[in-house]
Amino acid sequence: MGSLRQHFQGFLEQKNIVTDVLGKLEEISSVKKYYLATGSIAFLALYVIFGYGASLLCNLIGFIYPAYASIKAIERPNEDDNTIWLTYWVVYSIFGLAEFFSDMFFFWFPFYYAVKCVFVLWCMLPVACNNSQILYHCLICLIFLRHQASVDSLVTDLNGQAQNTATNLTREATKAGMTYLLENKRRGQS
Repeated sequence: MGSLRQHFQGFLEQKNIVTDVLGKLEEISSVKKYYLATGSIAFLALYVIFGYGASLLCNLIGFIYPAYASIKAIERPNEDDNTIWLTYWVVYSIFGLAEFFSDMFFFWFPFYYAVKCVFVLWCMLPVACNNSQILYHCLICLIFLRHQASVDSLVTDLNGQAQNTATNLTREATKAGMTYLLENKRRGQS
């Protein structure tokens, strides 16, 4: 537990937007950053467990920091962090899709949103063995590779059908437009 506290205090000493806000609050209130941060975390944890709108809060937690980190990763030339955040977004998207279909059942379980928040936080941890890396390499990648040929074939077929449909719609719309213009021209000459 002491190591976790040291990591947390080390994070509070770094220069980033969170520590900047905490520093301003420390100046205003004269309450130490450590207590402000732990109090905020405790409040958010209690709110996720008992509060109204816990689903929105969990989704914001799962989106805001990863989106910020992804934008920073895109802007840096290092491609390693791009892969890390792409992996996170694949896992987060699949989890969101699965949750869409199962939410009506899981919503009634006590502490569902607290467990969801822990899951999402574990997926975005800046360590080599976070949950998104584990789930991707042990489950998602294996399923994808097993079905990649059939999915590629389906995507190619759908792409061809979409192009044919767009071509036919454009042709029919052009034909209908020309017919309409010719009919209005004849009516105007009569």
